[in-house]
Amino acid sequence: MSDFAVRLLDWFDEHGRKDLPWQQPKEAYRIWVSEVMLQQTQVQTVIPYFERFMARFPDVLSLAAAAQDDVLQHWSGLGYYARARNLHRASQVIRDEFAGEFPRTLDEVMGLPGVGRSTAGAILCLAFDQHHTILDGNVKRVLARHQAIEGWPGKTAVARKLWDIAEQYTPAESTAAYTQAIMDLGATLCTRSKPACERCPVAADCKALNEVTDTLGLNKRVSVTQFPGRKPKKAKPLRATTMVIAKHDGHVYLERRPEAGIWGGLWSLPEIGSGDVHDWCQETLESGAGKVEEWQPLRHCFSHYDLDIQPIVVRVDVPLSKVADSDDATWHRIGDEPPGGMAAPVNKLIEQLIDVTHD
Repeated sequence: MSDFAVRLLDWFDEHGRKDLPWQQPKEAYRIWVSEVMLQQTQVQTVIPYFERFMARFPDVLSLAAAAQDDVLQHWSGLGYYARARNLHRASQVIRDEFAGEFPRTLDEVMGLPGVGRSTAGAILCLAFDQHHTILDGNVKRVLARHQAIEGWPGKTAVARKLWDIAEQYTPAESTAAYTQAIMDLGATLCTRSKPACERCPVAADCKALNEVTDTLGLNKRVSVTQFPGRKPKKAKPLRATTMVIAKHDGHVYLERRPEAGIWGGLWSLPEIGSGDVHDWCQETLESGAGKVEEWQPLRHCFSHYDLDIQPIVVRVDVPLSKVADSDDATWHRIGDEPPGGMAAPVNKLIEQLIDVTHD
């Protein structure tokens, strides 16, 4: 076992996190759900979502049998909704192809929708004590700093270096404890900003903390936070859309979004781009538009672009039975539980509508 692993395991024995809700009981299903939720999301954010999800879907068969709307509703607010759709589809694969038992080989787990090499390795390691290497965001940061690996980990060459280091450091024994330890180190001490290097168990030979050599062969002191390298910045484009808040008799009209694209499968207010709300009412609801009111625009920021939403509230006079509870459209009673998952900005607008209705 490498000295790096020994120091990390000693630190983990005393300081590691051992009471996270997905750690007890140690079940592949619970670990799998947590690993998916933790992708690009911090532990403290995930915990309440995980607990609600487990209360509703306590095992893989209950998840597989659920409607996608139900799954997305319990994911609402976590973002990156493709994760929830993949989780749902994968549960049905486990039910249909593995008789409801979580698969136990790396290739089988990587064959599940939404599961890559690192996530598959983490599940098999933590659930079944198998020897696998992981390389999630926290591990990338720890190893890039410890070995002063320059460049953005999204580049193939940089990722290959980090995988090689990760495999060298991952011990053949106590693999599960080591895996949890290195994830904990990245999450609690070797953080993206303001790392607690003075308490790090592997700080003594951390190349980013100590001396590194630049391309001219000159030693120079660098900041730990320069590692790992950042993704090359691009100016985020700004897009705009108009959302129609059509209301009638205490209800608001919602549409299900297509599976492909942003907010896939979620319920949303209809978008008309830069179209005319009167035309939309006539074409979609076969109703004239009553009182029309523009609200303040709402900006929603995605990782790759920003979206300015112009909400337009319109009163319509149309029988609710006209589109009631179809697969892709519904009249939703204001204040009731949503029919399924809804994206954050849509939730905000519905909450605003509730406030206005109560005034």
